[in-house]
Formats: sequence, structure tokens, C-alpha cells
Amino acid sequence: MKNSRLIIFASLVLAGILLVQFNQMPNLDKQLGQARADLKQAKVNQVKSQTIVSSPKSRQETVSNSTSRVNKFVQTFSNQPTSSYPDSLKGLASQKVINQLTQTFAPSVTFSDKAHYDVPLVGLKNAWGSDLEYLVIAKSDVQSVAYTITYDTDEKQVTDMSRLTLKGAFDNEK
Repeated sequence: MKNSRLIIFASLVLAGILLVQFNQMPNLDKQLGQARADLKQAKVNQVKSQTIVSSPKSRQETVSNSTSRVNKFVQTFSNQPTSSYPDSLKGLASQKVINQLTQTFAPSVTFSDKAHYDVPLVGLKNAWGSDLEYLVIAKSDVQSVAYTITYDTDEKQVTDMSRLTLKGAFDNEK
């Protein structure tokens, strides 16, 4: 009799433990689902982090390509007659900039044998937007000209520019 009571007591304790465990299963399923969602989010964050860490190199390539295109743009409009701007600057600059150059910013020497302009300086002012801002100096034997140029990396063309007056080291106009 003592053994049967002990067996009944042990059976009741085991049944209670089993009942508690079965009641815990929905909570454990929820915890498992949450853990899987957290793991998935962590993987997404890891991919984003790797992209952010690797993006300065791609940004550097974008800035380098943009700088060479701005340099080519200044070389092109500085060393060609104003009448050829619509054709020669197509793809390098927006229509607004081409019109602006044709009307107001053409170099002051417009003869067919005009001076050749070199571009000794292309300085980057802002490197982290989709619009890069440059300071560009074009220099000939007679004069030096400075421009601020905005280059849109999405459109891959110059979208705005203005001519600056030079004072100091580059001021060799007579």
C-alpha cells in the first residue's frame, strides 16, 4: 500500500510536470519564431553594414570619375568656339548650362586662334551628396578663370556653374 501511494504520488507529479510542459509549448513556439526573426534581421543588418563599410571605395570611384568628367567639360568649353557648344557639350552638361555658357560665360578671347586653356586645378568642395561641387581654375598665357561647378552624379552631367573673380596667386590678367 505504501508503494502504491508512492507510485500514485510520483505519477501525479510527473503528470503535473507534463501538463506544465505542454502549456509551455505555445510560448516556446513564439520564442522560436521571434529568435528566427531576430536572426533574419541581424543578417539584413550585417549586409547593410558591409555595404556601408565598402561604400567609401565606390564613392571614391564615383568622385574620381566625376572629377575627370568635370575636367573634360572645362577643357572642352574653354578651348572651343562658342558656336560648337551645343554639339560638343551634349552629354557633359545640361541644356541650361550649355545655354548659359553660350550667352554669358564664353571666354573673352573668341578668335579662331584663341589661347589654349589648361586646367591646373579641379578642387572638390562637397563629396557626399548626389551633387558634387567643384572649384575649377582654367588658365591660359593671358588670363586665369575660376568657376564653381555643380556635377550631378545621378545624371552624370554638369547641372550648374558660375564664374568667379580671381584675386591673388591666379590673378595674372593685364
